Amino acid sequence: MARLGVVHTSRGKIHTPAFMPVGTQATVKTLTPEEVKGLGAEIILSNTYHLYLRPGMEIIRTAGGLHSFMNWPGPILTDSGGFQVFSLSKLRKITDDGVYFRSHLDGSKHFIGPEESMEIQRILGSDIAMAFDECSPFPCSYEEALTGVKRTTLWAERCLKSPHAPGQVVFGIVQGSVYPELRARSALEITGLDFPGYAVGGLSVGEPKPIMYEILESTTPLLPENKPRYLMGVGTADCLWEGVARGIDMFDCVLPTRIARNGTALTWRGKVVVRNAEYADDFSPIEDGCGCYTCQHYSKAYLRHLFHAGEILGPRLLTIHNLYFTLSLMEKIRQSIRDGCFEKEKEAFFKQYEM
Repeated sequence: MARLGVVHTSRGKIHTPAFMPVGTQATVKTLTPEEVKGLGAEIILSNTYHLYLRPGMEIIRTAGGLHSFMNWPGPILTDSGGFQVFSLSKLRKITDDGVYFRSHLDGSKHFIGPEESMEIQRILGSDIAMAFDECSPFPCSYEEALTGVKRTTLWAERCLKSPHAPGQVVFGIVQGSVYPELRARSALEITGLDFPGYAVGGLSVGEPKPIMYEILESTTPLLPENKPRYLMGVGTADCLWEGVARGIDMFDCVLPTRIARNGTALTWRGKVVVRNAEYADDFSPIEDGCGCYTCQHYSKAYLRHLFHAGEILGPRLLTIHNLYFTLSLMEKIRQSIRDGCFEKEKEAFFKQYEM
């Protein structure tokens, strides 16, 4: 089911399959927008919940929207804030109207429902806004997942009726946890609303990967072929190959940037923890043949030194490398589809890649 595509927005094209670096709080951590673009990113993701709480909508409105505020000229996808409301706020009350919750920053009381989420995303001015949904945790009962599916459809209908920013489109989200029949129901209801694109949400939340792949295999064929399919919150190298193999077009994940700040590099053979003592006198690059700025100029020994000295340059250099690797992997995947050898390249990758 691997396929090529192009998503057209008023701020540029997105060639799929595509990976979206995560700029949760209007920044891809440690990098400038110019650097992110230079690494090959055509679109980034920012977060409605976090930007709503800080710096707040008035500041971003006054700045002229999120693109102007953070100086990113390309497309931006904003998630609805639903996942953060459910995962970060311990004190919350969910109703059919929306979610009452306390801020994880200062404990202040807030409410976000479909209309509020759309209004925040309208002010942000993102190119792709996500419908407000209820993300069921793993594990959860069939009844809990069913409630989430019903609310997700109810809220999706209200999101479509809400005002949007000029040029902004909304993607619907399919929920249903790990229950195939609920996924099928959710897909039928959400695609029936005729969104410009669709996401598969509520996966990579703790379930085993084989189960995630099974859900994708049964769910993706239920989504329209002529519209983009987005797997939310997934971005490890193995999952990128497996997701594309099951018809997914768009991915996002904090993993490449998060583990970079912890001293871990991504390579074609697996992870390399440069903080480890074995690299204290290793003057080779993270990966031989890598074309990223970090590998062209610095050794593992130097990177290890930076992390142990607490220098901010260490996380910055590893972030450059990890995003270069991930975006290069996506280009390799796209090229393999163009050349008609996707399965062959996928098999070759997994032969050398250590999980």
